[in-house]
Formats: sequence, structure tokens, C-alpha cells
Amino acid sequence: MKRYTVETVPEGTVKYYYIMDRETLDIALFPSKYLKHKAKTNLSPNTMKRYAFSLCCYLEYLAEKELDFQQVCELGFEEQSSHFTRFLYWLKEGSHTEKKKIGDADNGTCNAYLKDVFRFYLFMADCGYVSGLRVLSYGQITVTNGVGVRRTLRSKSFKGYMKAEERDVRAAQEEEIRMTLQVCTNSRDQLLLLLIAETGFRIGEILGVNYSRDIDYEKHTIGVYFREDNENMARAKNAEFRKAKISNDTFDFLLHYLAEYRDLLQHQNYLFINIAGDTAGQPLKIDSVYSMLDRAAQKTGILLTPHMLRRYFAVTRWNAKWPLELISQALGHKHLDTTIQYLGILDDKLLEASREFYAKHSTNYGIDRML
Repeated sequence: MKRYTVETVPEGTVKYYYIMDRETLDIALFPSKYLKHKAKTNLSPNTMKRYAFSLCCYLEYLAEKELDFQQVCELGFEEQSSHFTRFLYWLKEGSHTEKKKIGDADNGTCNAYLKDVFRFYLFMADCGYVSGLRVLSYGQITVTNGVGVRRTLRSKSFKGYMKAEERDVRAAQEEEIRMTLQVCTNSRDQLLLLLIAETGFRIGEILGVNYSRDIDYEKHTIGVYFREDNENMARAKNAEFRKAKISNDTFDFLLHYLAEYRDLLQHQNYLFINIAGDTAGQPLKIDSVYSMLDRAAQKTGILLTPHMLRRYFAVTRWNAKWPLELISQALGHKHLDTTIQYLGILDDKLLEASREFYAKHSTNYGIDRML
């Protein structure tokens, strides 16, 4: 059994995280102080959760190595680099979880955990709890270009991060969506999938929809609004606002859902709620959505995710000749590069452009004479 565990304490609309030592039943003081500090900086609930588990994993690693924070700070530069690099591979091997799966954690997640740990060390150094880490110092060199202008180049000393893996999430196919809809056991789950596919909203944005304020019942549109007080911790990314129009058929299905669960919905304003059990009527949470999709996958053999449905939205709109900027705005992306990666359009366009070029310019460098 792991020595450390993450615990939470709700205070109004804010959830505070702390880390407990299971052996001594003491609270890990410095990490818990840091988490309380971060909870007051308006971070998203998912980011706060990751911070807590990052530090919990690192405490577990320190316990295995029989080290404390100050001892790590007193290590030499090479020893510190080795310490944190080994922590990355410890995460990669799955040593941080009870269900150890070697290679289960992707490189990006491992790097994110280590960056969280580094932020924690910087906080402790700023507060005077420990001395600073040598691997977080900056190396710098001054160079002079051809016309005599001097420039100072700075870089962080730690170079041990793992190479980030490309995120390979494909778009859902229409037939896969249809099959999953057929095995859903209630209209709530069906409506949830339909709305993500038709709006391109993130799962946190959909779960935060207020059916009394965010839906225009005349224009058949749904809006995304940034709120920090959602009971289910759902939150719009980038503090943005945007709207999406849904089809007439889906709007009719939305009205059917509202009528079917009217008795539960009338006591609060969230569109998506728990519809059974002791928590019936309470806002639906993200974990419940993924559990529902897992159950559907057991019946269909197809595991859909909300992200795959967002990509389905993007790809179908691109195929329908929507401008790239319009798709990017609909998805709530800050940068067009993100939308381009979603669509994978550069590779397709490059191949098509190359095909057309060779069709018009049949230059073969005399290859036919070489064969």
C-alpha cells in the first residue's frame, strides 16, 4: 500500500487538497501549504487535482529513496539531475500507482508531474523553507552576431525531460456514434453525446450548461460561459464565451429529455444531472461520463471519448468547407495551429498538392531511361 494519499476538504465552492501520511496520519505540511496557496490562484479544478497527485507521487518517491526536500536541495548539480531524471522514469514505469503498468504513463504526463514538483520547490525556496535547486538555475551565454550586436541567450539547466509524444486521438466516426447512442440506457446519455458531436464543446463546458440561462430556445443555440462556482467542478477553458447552434432534431430531443426528467431538473439549473440513486438530481460529474462510455464500449467494442467527438465535429465541418478560422472559433481554440493539428489537414493538403503538381509537371529526371 502506498504511504501517501490525497485528501480534499470543500469550503464553499472551493475544494482544498492536502496530502496525508498514512503511516503517521500526519498532514504533509509543506506540500499541503503549497496546495492551499495554489487553490487561491484561480486554477482549474483539473489542474489543482494534478498538482496534488504530482506532489503525492513525488513524496512516495522520496520515501523510497529515504530523502527529504532539503537533502535534495543540497545535492550537487549532477546528482540533482540524476535524481529528477530517475523520478521521471519511476513515473513512466508505473511505480506511482497500485496497479503498476509499465509504460502506461505517457511522456507528456511524466514531464507535467515533474514541472509541478519544480514549481513546488520554487515556492518553498521563495518562502525560505529550503535552499534553491541547482537544476532550476539558468545558464547563459553572450554571443555577438555578424554586425557586432551582442545577445544574451538563457536556458534552464535541467535537460532531462522526456521527449513529448504526439497526441494521436482520432475523430469518432458517424457509425461509431450511432452504435454508441443505440446502447445508451437513457436519454440523458444520448443527449450528452449528441450535443458534444454537434457543438464541439469540451466535456467540462457541456457539464456546466445551465438549461435556464445558457440555452436560447427560440434560436436553438447553447452558450458556453465561464463560471468558477459550478457544483460539479465543470469549467469553461480560457475563461471564454461562445455559442453553438444545434440541429432541429437534436433540439426536439433536448425538449424530450427536459420533459422526461422534469421532476429532477426543476430543483436546480444544470442540464446534465444524476438520474438515479442517492445523488439523483445532483449535477453530473466528468468521472461518471467516462464510466458511462466504458460501459457502452463493453457492449459495442468501441471506446468513444468526448475528445473524439470534438474531433468529429472539427473534421465534419472541415469536410463541409467551413473556413479554418470558423472551426477554430467554434472549438474555442486560442491558436489556429491547434485546430490544424486536430484536423491533420497539413499532411492531406501536402499529399494532394504534390499529386496535382506531378500530374501537371511530369518531370522524371530521365528516370524512364534509367530503368
